[in-house]
Parts: sequence; structure tokens; C-alpha cells
Amino acid sequence: MSKKSRKKSSKTPSGIATAKKQAPTKRATTQAKSAKTQRTPASKSTRTVAKAGSHKAASKQLNSSKSASAPATAKSALSEGQKAPAFRLPRDGGDVVSLADYAGQKLVLFFYPRADTPGCTREAIDFTRLSDAFTAAGTAVLGISADPLKAQEKFRDKHSLGVPLISDEKHEMLEKYGAWGEKSMYGKSFLGILRTTVLIGADGKVARVWRNVRVDGHADQVLEAARSL
Repeated sequence: MSKKSRKKSSKTPSGIATAKKQAPTKRATTQAKSAKTQRTPASKSTRTVAKAGSHKAASKQLNSSKSASAPATAKSALSEGQKAPAFRLPRDGGDVVSLADYAGQKLVLFFYPRADTPGCTREAIDFTRLSDAFTAAGTAVLGISADPLKAQEKFRDKHSLGVPLISDEKHEMLEKYGAWGEKSMYGKSFLGILRTTVLIGADGKVARVWRNVRVDGHADQVLEAARSL
């Protein structure tokens, strides 16, 4: 066989082999495209589900923070100008106090959540500090919470409080004066005492109502309101 024949024959198998190699490559490309097309809808669907899940989680989180910051609501409303609801409850020292005891004079009722807690202590001390000024303005002052008498007396003795402290364990007076209602903290709702102050005029009618009280400077504001009546 001549050199030309050998060269020609050697090209033929090589060409066939190359063609065979190229054919699977095209099929592989077609299969890859098909697989990509099949995967695309699933991928989009997965992303949609993920987005929906994250949206629900965000909504839940927003609802939680919304309830955490929601203002406290009272069970019953007390309006300025209406007749003050009657009450008769025990006070520190064992005596019983009623609204009738203060007929014909102005009266301040400050409702506090719990004896001997920081905010309630500051508030009671502030009203004690101004007790002489309230007396000069013809105004009596009473503090009310749901604590038992023993807790009230311990609170009084510990901080040398000079205002009578009423115990309303059954929440009767608290509800009448709108100082008992729904509160929220860290996304959880519960019933409790709403820090509230009520000023009753000498005519026995509600003159002023302070809700969601901020302790700092509050006693001074109430004193000014009592003086202006």
C-alpha cells in the first residue's frame, strides 16, 4: 500500500470517531436544555412558597409588636361630669373608707398597679410629699390597688407614706372607675390595674380623669387641677 493510500485510510476511522463523539455532545446539550426547562417551574414554585412563608412570619411578628405597643383599655369608661361611683372598702390600719366620708370636699383617687414597685412607690411618695398642699386646697387623697391590707401596711411603713391606702382585692371599685382592664406586654394580653387618677369635685362629680399616667410630675399636675376647681 502506498503512502497516499495509508494516509487516506487513516483519516477515515478518525473522521468517523470524531463524528461519533460530536453526536452524543448534541444530544447531551438537548437533554440539558430539556432538564433546565423542567427545573425552572419547580424553582419558581419553591421561591413563591418561600416568599409566602416569609410573608406569614413577618405578619405574625408585626401583629405581636402591634399588640405589645397597643395602649391599655379599660373595662368600663368613666366620663368627666358624671356622678362619682360610690365605694366602701377597707384601708390600711383596719378602718373602712367610703365616698360618703368625703361629701362636700374635693377628693383625689390614684389607682396604682402594685404596692412597693418602683413606679408606684415614686407616685405614692410624691402624693405624700404634697399632702399638706392638697389639704390647703381642700382636697383629700386616697391611693387604691388590689393588694391585700398587709401588703398595703408594709408599703406604708417602709416608705413612711402619709396618704390612706385602700385595698380592693375584688376589683369592684377599680372596675367602676375604669382602672381595671386589658394590658399588653411582650405581645401577651392580660387583665390588670391601669395607672389612673380621678379628681372628684366638692359636688360629688368627676372633674378630671388621667389615664395611662406617667409618674414623673403627675402629683404636681393633679394638685394644680385641684387648686383650680
